Formats: sequence, C-alpha cells, structure tokens
Amino acid sequence: MKKRAEELRAEGKQGAKKADGLEQLLESIAHMAPHDRALAERVHVAVTAAAPDLAPKTWYGMPAYANADGKVVLFFKDSGKFKQRYSTLGFEEAANLDDGDLWPTSYALQSWSPVVEKKVITLVQAAIS
Repeated sequence: MKKRAEELRAEGKQGAKKADGLEQLLESIAHMAPHDRALAERVHVAVTAAAPDLAPKTWYGMPAYANADGKVVLFFKDSGKFKQRYSTLGFEEAANLDDGDLWPTSYALQSWSPVVEKKVITLVQAAIS
C-alpha cells in the first residue's frame, strides 16, 4: 500500500493528495486495536477492489472513502474509538443507498467472513452507483 502512495505522488498534485489521504488512512488503521485493525484492513481491501475511484482519507480520524467531489461516501468506525462492542461500517449522504422512505446508513461489524465480504462489496457498489 505504501508503494501505491508513492505511485500516486508521482502522478502530480492530484496524485499527491490521494497519496496523503491513503497514508493518513493507513496510519489511522495502524493505531487501532488488533481486532479492529484486522477488520479495517479487510474493509479497505474490499472497498478499494469494489470502488477504485473512491479516494481514501480520514474523516474525524476514521478511515473513510470519498467520491470525486470530495464528499465522504463511507467510513469505518472502530469499536475502540467510542468503547463500543462492535465496529461500524457507515454510509454518508453521498452514498446511493436510498430505498423508499427508510434505509440503513450504518452496519455493525463484529467479524469478517466471505459472507460479510460479499455484503460489504454489494453495499459499496450500490453506494457508488
């Protein structure tokens, strides 16, 4: 991932901004407790694979991913940040998850599995559609 940050910097000003965002995101993940860190790393891999155009950044100190307009689409809140019993995968207003008059904007995340990964990828793809 650090190699990717170097590649982005080589692309110029826009690339440097993305590289800085990626480094800040990776740093925020590195400071998490081991269980949260493992989840955040898996979320990062899933999001970057499903939505490579989203820009990694931090948002209130949490790993987040923004659209081309710079608006946060989704974020990961580790359980240790607010002493909760589960981590959260949250979606902001820029996410296209609208479903009638009521829809979820955040999901509790306790462990990672192929089923969870598939659901996260589906949500991310819907959010950017």
